[in-house]
Amino acid sequence: MWFRQDLRLHDNEALRDALEVSNEVIPIYVFDERVFNTTTPFGFKKTDKFRAKFIIESVENLRKSLRKKGSELIVRIGKPEEEVYKIAKAAKTNWVFCNRERTQEEVDVQDALEKALWSIGQEIRYSRGKMLYYTQDLPFPVSHTPDSFSSFRKEVEKFVSIREPFLPPNSIPSFTSDINLGTIPTLEDLGHSSFEIDKRASFVFEGGEDKALQRLHSYLWETKNILRYKEIKNNLLEEPFSSKLSPWISQGCLSPKKLFYELKKFEKEHKANKSTYWLFFELMWRDFFRLMGKKHGNCIFKKGGIKKENSLHLKDDYRIFELWQKGRTGIPFIDANMKELNATGYISNRGRLNVASFLIQDLKVNWQMGAEYFESILIDYDPCSNWGNWNQLAGVGSDSKEMKYYNIISQAKRYDPHGDYVKHWLPELERIPKERIHIPDTLSLGEQKEANFVLGADYPKAMLNTNRWTR
Repeated sequence: MWFRQDLRLHDNEALRDALEVSNEVIPIYVFDERVFNTTTPFGFKKTDKFRAKFIIESVENLRKSLRKKGSELIVRIGKPEEEVYKIAKAAKTNWVFCNRERTQEEVDVQDALEKALWSIGQEIRYSRGKMLYYTQDLPFPVSHTPDSFSSFRKEVEKFVSIREPFLPPNSIPSFTSDINLGTIPTLEDLGHSSFEIDKRASFVFEGGEDKALQRLHSYLWETKNILRYKEIKNNLLEEPFSSKLSPWISQGCLSPKKLFYELKKFEKEHKANKSTYWLFFELMWRDFFRLMGKKHGNCIFKKGGIKKENSLHLKDDYRIFELWQKGRTGIPFIDANMKELNATGYISNRGRLNVASFLIQDLKVNWQMGAEYFESILIDYDPCSNWGNWNQLAGVGSDSKEMKYYNIISQAKRYDPHGDYVKHWLPELERIPKERIHIPDTLSLGEQKEANFVLGADYPKAMLNTNRWTR
């Protein structure tokens, strides 16, 4: 059983299938050296420290859970197509079970492993584990998936049922093959230094299925914060403004079907409202992006996107990009979000929309640079969701009519009216009056002196005049 982005025992179809047909199952996880020790085309770490830490914790928890069931987890660092093959060959297994991935890098790995296994008379048996809906239950083949979310939703939401999640196995038989279990790597082993979570973070993520289920239970049943989700999902500071489940879903520590059925159970025992529906609505968006990735393949990663639009006006400008990346643009709402992202590996959806729009629409920088940086640093990175969202914002997605533009100052005043979020992440602006907190570039020299603040010294001068958003 080759674990991939399905680091859980509940609702794991590949594990269930393996247990149904086998006397012995050998669970394996491989830290792919290309995922942890290489860089993206624009030079960012493929997997930065936040997600690396989360994955390590998730694998540790998986090993612990398997031991409780009577089994073990084999861990390796290297290329999965080589490491899994070596173990399958040495143990003389019949099959390798895994959940199928659909984006190019992952497909290349599973294809290479499949070819290697054929040479010794073995094969891969694929299962499904990423989506809310089963593709075979959809009223259209993947190649005919509607290219607009609204059309997809109309054809699916009221007509396709969601299958119940599989229960975790009661026990897993231990394997008799004499195989070195391997050691779970440290952050240092994966090229990172150990670090402490920034004290300003509104929430601390810890990887693993146990933590995922705890968070799900807390968010629904203990605090019932789900009932306010739609009202507060655009907040920026408070911990409960979103479910915070996305990192566990992206690594497969939590099944989307498990989340859906827990949500339905909650609605039955308490009540359904716009907020409980909205969480389901966002799971549908996740499926839509994954189907777009399946349908359009590598187009989602290309500059012209799914629409194959000409985006030549967007430049690969590293100097400008670095100011955005480091939160040194002089636009407080953008800088605060980027400071939080760099310090925690996470920002709100509202923050993501604004920093992406600013990079594309205002700075005219190639959206791929932003997408790659998010791929590197986000703790909840998912290929199809990340690149699909950037496609949409750049106006090159299947569902895009044009680039989506956000008025940064209007957004800042709406979602951070008193500047609390900005001051939380940019304490150097603490003395700026709230009516000017989002536009410090408009402070006169006298006003700067009164606030004991020097623009250009205490805080960068704005890259762009904020009058562009206020006039």
